[in-house]
Amino acid sequence: MKKILIINGHPDKESLCHAFTDAYQKGAQSNSQQEVRRLDLIDLKFDPILRYGYRVPYELEPDLLKAQQDILWADHLVWVYPIWWGTFPALVKGFLDRAFLPGFAFKYHKEDPFWDKLLKGRTARVITTMDTPDLFYRIMYRYAGHKIMNRQVLGFSGVKAAFTTFAPIRNSKPEQRAKWLEQVTSLGKEGK
Repeated sequence: MKKILIINGHPDKESLCHAFTDAYQKGAQSNSQQEVRRLDLIDLKFDPILRYGYRVPYELEPDLLKAQQDILWADHLVWVYPIWWGTFPALVKGFLDRAFLPGFAFKYHKEDPFWDKLLKGRTARVITTMDTPDLFYRIMYRYAGHKIMNRQVLGFSGVKAAFTTFAPIRNSKPEQRAKWLEQVTSLGKEGK
């Protein structure tokens, strides 16, 4: 049984990202070989600011502890969020800062510059939306936000990620959005 955790990082429940999250969940739940859990970050109660870095640890809120348990439970993480200012929204950043901590997502070595990837063995699908045309984002910005999530967050923690980007959203037609929703539903059904 494949265990999938869907993490919706868009703060607006009427967004296309929310519809993509619903579509992925619907597809994933239609496959009897998959178990699905979901986190809508906007519903979690936590302080998104890592106030003292790692210098002063402070107690995690119950929602963050539950989120960490769900991440450890999952084989496959599905992140859904918009690209804002070239990367993920503040809500996602705050969640990563507070939940992907040393001892949970990674562990530094004392005697060398290396680290252990504590989430190793998991995979991820990152589904993003943006108003910038994909070609422009690739050529001008070299997928900056994707690289951050892939290398500095998921890869640093041992998670192997694949990306699906839908763009441009701003001028997309209902027919195009319907096709995108079908594509996301298929990803969910296949557990990709």
